[in-house]
Amino acid sequence: MTELLLSEEERLLQNMVRDYADKELAPKADELDTTHEFPWAAVKAMADLGLYGVGVEPEYGGSGGGSRHLAIVIEELARCCGATSLTYIAHTSLAIQNIHGFANKEQKEKYLPPLLSGEKLGAFCLSEPAVGSDAVAMETSARRENGAYILNGSKTFITNGDFADTFVVYATQDPSKRSRGVTAFIVERAFGGVDAQSLGSKMGMRASDTAQVFFQDVPVPAENRMDDEGAGFKVAMNTLNASRIGIAAQAVGIAQGALEAATSYAQERKSFGVPIADHQGIQFKLAEMATRIEAARLLVRSAAVRRDAGMPFIKEASMAKFYSSGVATWCSNEAVQVHGGLGYFKPATVERLYRDAKVMDIYEGTSEVQRMVIARHVLGRAHG
Repeated sequence: MTELLLSEEERLLQNMVRDYADKELAPKADELDTTHEFPWAAVKAMADLGLYGVGVEPEYGGSGGGSRHLAIVIEELARCCGATSLTYIAHTSLAIQNIHGFANKEQKEKYLPPLLSGEKLGAFCLSEPAVGSDAVAMETSARRENGAYILNGSKTFITNGDFADTFVVYATQDPSKRSRGVTAFIVERAFGGVDAQSLGSKMGMRASDTAQVFFQDVPVPAENRMDDEGAGFKVAMNTLNASRIGIAAQAVGIAQGALEAATSYAQERKSFGVPIADHQGIQFKLAEMATRIEAARLLVRSAAVRRDAGMPFIKEASMAKFYSSGVATWCSNEAVQVHGGLGYFKPATVERLYRDAKVMDIYEGTSEVQRMVIARHVLGRAHG
């Protein structure tokens, strides 16, 4: 049904990414999950397809479009390989879109082209080891010295952290000011003093890179500050609000992959002389999976349309992220159940999807945080 709401341009984009994902990502996803190998081939292929330029003006090397287009790309990638979609999200929604939205013209001209071409890989550095959802309590510091900023501290759960060349980093100049003390910077690994350490084996998304990134006396030129001093928290929250649409689309993609795997298996596996798809109990599972996925997809599209139209979208983005995350975990669980004992073991695709889905409830604002955001809007207590 959602396809009826897509423009011709959006359908062409969807078909292109779907074709690539089916042919190139799906056959390799389980192997990458087993080996934990970073998907360098996919990183290059997505650059060759121009996918990093979605949502960026042609003057900087982009292909235009907006949140609707990004959501389409992310869903199709996640449907076949959650880890690759996560690598893409961190590079585009969190690094490229952050710079695109809040950097000045000179910064965009310098940093966007190599990120869009895939020459450089990007990462977003906000979370810290001692700080959970209270991001303004960060300890990474930035002090002025000889016309530059010196950064010290560490960030954790950083996707692409081991391999990124360009980091968007948030640091405090005055912890007592809380959110008003945070400033955003574009940091190059080449500046020196930047190091990273892999966080090791994860439950899911195993082919994506997650690291702790350390900054030790990193000299950042003053011209690499994004926006004004003290505006960093605003920049970070605006970036995350928009990126939640992409995370919701990722959750829809994982759920869709689970439905497709369950549907295919149900038509092949026989019991009592007939395919299990003929049993009403299985049919009910597939019907509810399909219905929940369509509802989640429509929530994602609603939030994306509102953002692209310049309308308030924070509540809708949180609703999409909250609901779609639940759909991903529920549908992947049901898909394992449809597979029975086989679904509990590799190489069943649903085993990987089940593990990949759980993080949907956690990153870029836990489901509990999304409930808080939604409730504030319902109660009229929101400020954005």
